[in-house]
Amino acid sequence: MDRETSIIKKADEFLQIFKKGEEFTQELLKENEKLRFRVAQLEETIERSGDEGKVRLYEERIKSVEGELNSLKERYKQVEEENKDFAAKYVEVEEENNNLANLYVASYQLHSTLDFNEVLKIVLEIVINLIGAEKFAVLLMEEKTNELVPVATEGIALADIPKARFGEGIAGNVAKEGESYFSGDIHRESFSADEPIVCIPLKIKEHVIGVIAIYSLLTQKEKFSNIDYELFSLLAGHAATAIFSSRLYTQSERKLTTIQSFLDLLKEKPRR
Repeated sequence: MDRETSIIKKADEFLQIFKKGEEFTQELLKENEKLRFRVAQLEETIERSGDEGKVRLYEERIKSVEGELNSLKERYKQVEEENKDFAAKYVEVEEENNNLANLYVASYQLHSTLDFNEVLKIVLEIVINLIGAEKFAVLLMEEKTNELVPVATEGIALADIPKARFGEGIAGNVAKEGESYFSGDIHRESFSADEPIVCIPLKIKEHVIGVIAIYSLLTQKEKFSNIDYELFSLLAGHAATAIFSSRLYTQSERKLTTIQSFLDLLKEKPRR
């Protein structure tokens, strides 16, 4: 809701700036009419005057026109600055709208299936396309062992990502604290499975079910923008919900299949 309010506010600012530009254009037209009328009056007066009168009238006319011209220049500069602000805000709003649209599509895809493997595949695609990550992994919390276990990777083998103890290392601390980690050097040349450049907790309310650990970014990704940080937060919440739901559903389906098989076995007639 806060993001929608922010976008509506920026749209209102855009309309106000556009309205100011329209009003300024109308004022220019009015000033032009006044100048034309003033010139006509002066020309008519000059025709009735002698040479000295003409000189004075021409001087008066020049001063008047110069004063009005300077005033128009100042107002033009103000409108030009407002137009620059408008252009910057328009680009910002357009970028946020595009990211919101992408996130909406991504969220729809995440919640369109209850297949656990399919959800993981969608998560990987989203992190690549929206965040611009090259190498990363999804690790989920194993309650019995109290460890983060890698379940999906991109750009790196699953076997190359070690398990992480809860509360230990970058991934373990992120899982414990529930707060994202961002390295100061996002284009680190060396790779270390224990030291991701970004680690995002997958949270359902305050309960962390896993993390997304990013080890490197695509070459065209120079830095993270404010929108990226918002996308990290929103994505982590949606991904966590989708993963948790699909995991529960898959487990329940397996249990149901096992129970059904057991019941079918009991129903079988004993051989004579």
